[in-house]
Amino acid sequence: MSASRDNALNVQGGALAPCGGAPITGYFRNGCCDTGPDDTGMHTVCAVMTPEFLAFSRSAGNDLATPQPESGFPGLSPGDRWCLCVGRWREALEAGVAPPVILAATHEETLAVVMLEDLERHASA
Repeated sequence: MSASRDNALNVQGGALAPCGGAPITGYFRNGCCDTGPDDTGMHTVCAVMTPEFLAFSRSAGNDLATPQPESGFPGLSPGDRWCLCVGRWREALEAGVAPPVILAATHEETLAVVMLEDLERHASA
């Protein structure tokens, strides 16, 4: 995994850590939850997939568990780390199924949409 772009910061104010590399994640597919002007979904939350969240996401119209070989997407399994759209994470939070968050790998832009306290309550151990 490469480092984040432009010395991005995480929600704790430190350097943005990599999120995941198996499968490779991030809007820019660099392993980091970077964002930029073209990332209209704000893929900024580094989350650890859970069965409950994967089922919720599928029911909301975004099946992250089913492989899509035509686009090189292997599908996600519980335990995988993935850069989620902040809006989907917030929806999952409101539904009571928010997946754990890796704070060091969650981009600071996330704080424009969700509160740090909510992220900290769901921080991965």
